[in-house]
Amino acid sequence: MPYLFGGLVLLNAITLGYYLFFKPPSTTQTLKAAKDEITQPLAFTNSAKYIPPVIGTKD
Repeated sequence: MPYLFGGLVLLNAITLGYYLFFKPPSTTQTLKAAKDEITQPLAFTNSAKYIPPVIGTKD
């Protein structure tokens, strides 16, 4: 049993090392959509004209 456990730990370490260091990350459809959404310019509305004047001013 210790050999089986050690073998599984070693196999797990090899698999983790492969996925962390050698396999390039794949881009999913969701990731592509999120990147496209981020790179698009944001709509900006200047809301400063809707702010009421400071209390006590004659504007």
